[in-house]
Amino acid sequence: MQSIRNIAIIAHVDHGKTTLVDKMLHTSKIFRDNQVTGELILDNNDLERERGITILAKNVSVVYKGTKINIIDTPGHADFGGEVERVLNMADGVLLLVDAFEGAMPQTRFVLQKALQQGLKVIVVINKVDKPNCRPDEVHDSIFDLFFNLEATEEQLDFPTVYGSSKQGWMGPDWKTPTDNITYLFDTIIEKIPAAPFREGTLQMQITSLDYSSFVGRIAIGRVYRGVIKENMAISLVKRDGKINKGRVKELFVFDGLGKTKAAEVRAGDICAITGIDGFDIGDTVADFDNPEGLVPIDIDEPTMSMLFTINNSPFYGKDGKFVTSRHLRDRLYKELEKNLAMRLEETDSPDSYIVFGRGILHLSILVETMRREGYELQLGQPQVIVKEIDGVKHEPIEVLTVDTPQETSSKVIDLVSQRKGEMLTMEPKGDLLHLEFNIPSRGIIGLRNNVLTATAGEAIMAHRFKAFEPWKGHIPSRNAGVLISKEKGTAVAYSINNLQDRGKFFVDPGEEVYSGQIIGENIRPDDIVVNICVEKKLTNMRASGSDAKMRIAPKINFSLEEAMEYIQSDEYVEITPKAIRLRKIYLDENERKRYKNKVEAN
Repeated sequence: MQSIRNIAIIAHVDHGKTTLVDKMLHTSKIFRDNQVTGELILDNNDLERERGITILAKNVSVVYKGTKINIIDTPGHADFGGEVERVLNMADGVLLLVDAFEGAMPQTRFVLQKALQQGLKVIVVINKVDKPNCRPDEVHDSIFDLFFNLEATEEQLDFPTVYGSSKQGWMGPDWKTPTDNITYLFDTIIEKIPAAPFREGTLQMQITSLDYSSFVGRIAIGRVYRGVIKENMAISLVKRDGKINKGRVKELFVFDGLGKTKAAEVRAGDICAITGIDGFDIGDTVADFDNPEGLVPIDIDEPTMSMLFTINNSPFYGKDGKFVTSRHLRDRLYKELEKNLAMRLEETDSPDSYIVFGRGILHLSILVETMRREGYELQLGQPQVIVKEIDGVKHEPIEVLTVDTPQETSSKVIDLVSQRKGEMLTMEPKGDLLHLEFNIPSRGIIGLRNNVLTATAGEAIMAHRFKAFEPWKGHIPSRNAGVLISKEKGTAVAYSINNLQDRGKFFVDPGEEVYSGQIIGENIRPDDIVVNICVEKKLTNMRASGSDAKMRIAPKINFSLEEAMEYIQSDEYVEITPKAIRLRKIYLDENERKRYKNKVEAN
């Protein structure tokens, strides 16, 4: 019987996790010599490749010296913590991958804490030791301190360390003497990570992730915890709430390289995919037909942010998208709930609107961006943090924010964070940067990134993770500039934009279509003003000196999806279509806006 190792790779965003998996796949010769594979093989969805981050956890397997190693690539971003929490249940050990300069970042800490709590064996891999300003020895000491602070056991504190550069394709025991391959890492995995145990008894397998095929429907993926699962076997499905459904396994697959191969049976310890079971959810247990025993359901941290999703009812409705009705929106959001464990959905009084709860702006924006690419049109309200009442006191989510910034801009960063009720915890040099740590309400992080990047000329590195719910910190000032609102529907004219440039900055270019109530720019003053950018120059047959001076129009401000979500206020929407991101007022008519404002002020 083949020996099996199940390992999850955990690391902060951009520390080289997916690149290391590439090298492991190449080393184990799962590709033909003439096969073109490219880089970042596992980041196979367009969004992951564009943003350079892993969003979905994925499984691959390699065989080294007769041992099968199942590798689980996990997201490094805390917003996708739901993905990490469920896949750690499949692993017997983890590779903690750390950048040789940056060290352990907040999100690494978040995932590592989960792994240590589950008693998993950890191998530390200090990556990117080829960087000119790297500091592997200091990073190693800081990781030991981190383990100690996370209350690791004596055995966990005695972790093996591997140094190397996954980009250059080498790993070894000492960072000063490069090797020529990564086999040292494989040998360490086989030696230090315990083999997956075979537990005798009736079948138990927890479903920890989903796949979908248009031919066979939903596919359940999980690790066989106990017993043996066979093709065409009758089973019981134990739901989270204890209900039991009967079913039959149609086909059985194990992971082989990047793909799956059919298997007649899978023994405890291996990870497999099964088809033919209906009505399952993540966290359910596939158990014995006669004596079903459920495993403990996966515990997922709660969402910290909510956002209103509603149908697009702007004057440009239906121009770009294929899916524009409330039924389309509802079906798509419920479909997302099936596989996105950290997301929640709440229906509102209106059949056209839903409140979606998630882990943060990035978590929600990835869903919106995916829907947009699928051809959906929708509108988003201002992000709101989730407020709880604990013992009669209002509590809000607090996050730990870390900022690495050049020394000369640190005072600006501290000032910006302090305005948003941030409390400084530490301030220490880190190479040629200054490392700052704060406790800050989640509300304060909304819209902060842009301000910090502007203040530091784009040099700051920001990361944050959820800490806990703490008592309400009081009022946080929001956007202090008003907006320019379009007076009428039409085409933006260069002549009008040129004449209005002293009013503020514009979000539209000449020639773009605009509608009444659309936000077309930012005012230099705190109040909103309505302007008309569709007025053309009056032409006469007289020539006057100076009237035909050259126009110099500043380029428009382009918002990314996250920036647009963070920019809007409570009386505004972001309109999302496959081709455009627009900002607008909820009430497009100026008189209606005034009535709404008076009503709010009266209350």
